[in-house]
Amino acid sequence: MSTESARPTAVAFGTGTSVLTVITVQLLAFSISFSVGHPELYAVFAILSAGALAFAAGRGTFGILAATLGTVLLVALALPLLMLVARQNPAALLSSATNPSVQRALFLSVYAPLLSALASVALGVPLAVVLARGFPGQALVESLVDLPLVVPHSVAGLAVLFAFGQGGLLPRAKVLGTLFGMVLAMTFVSAPFAVNAAREGFERVDSRIERAARTLGANEWETFRRVTAPLAARSVLTGGVLAWARAVSEFGAVAIVAYSVSVFYPPAMERVSGVQHAPVFIYNTFLSSGLEASGSVATLLLVLCVGLFVLVRSLAYDRGGWP
Repeated sequence: MSTESARPTAVAFGTGTSVLTVITVQLLAFSISFSVGHPELYAVFAILSAGALAFAAGRGTFGILAATLGTVLLVALALPLLMLVARQNPAALLSSATNPSVQRALFLSVYAPLLSALASVALGVPLAVVLARGFPGQALVESLVDLPLVVPHSVAGLAVLFAFGQGGLLPRAKVLGTLFGMVLAMTFVSAPFAVNAAREGFERVDSRIERAARTLGANEWETFRRVTAPLAARSVLTGGVLAWARAVSEFGAVAIVAYSVSVFYPPAMERVSGVQHAPVFIYNTFLSSGLEASGSVATLLLVLCVGLFVLVRSLAYDRGGWP
């Protein structure tokens, strides 16, 4: 093998090894600080180590300052999650993991958001294409797309009931307390993520490439399918993942529209009633059983979400093109 062909592998290996080393050191530092009962020591260590790494990489004064200050926010985001996992009782985790009610809640919290994300992408991509190409009054439409991002969650749930419930746009559809209503509520709050991410992807596609395809005889649909869509595929996938994640985290709208639902549960091969979305289930568990029981369910949901994110990245993002 030539030196040129081996070099990218060596660089990638070195980078991966460095990242793994940093992660290992950070986890070790957190474990030590947590075991001695002073997690604040880890926060100090993480911030100082970020500045030291920037200094070792020769980033200069600005780079060191940026890395240090940026790590302050990173620690504020990561430390609560680390503490959530670290403070769990293994016995309580095992008990929650084997609890059929918890299993059904976790299943619903993957299944319903997946339906919502698929709906957001299926309906959001055409709108994203139109927005990317521009039209008169586009600012108004973009404002309407972004409006669910600023609407309070409880208001979103009420709006969904008024719009699609009894006397609404779907008079024959049962919305309140159904899986359909839950998916509607999730789609309402998560669709902007799918639309905006896809729109940004289509805007980055070079129009000259599309014109070249048209001059070679491809019609508009073929140009979109074979040129535009593959080039924007990662953005579309990102939008779908963000929409799914937003739907998983939804509490207020779901609690109002579909507090508990009946859903077909594959492990039992039957329809099960009274299943709650995990955030609603965790809140009820906190009220009825306290911090330890709700924390174990929250940890299971966190691990499940992280695992799915890693799976999506490994199967789609790192390969390029259509996922």
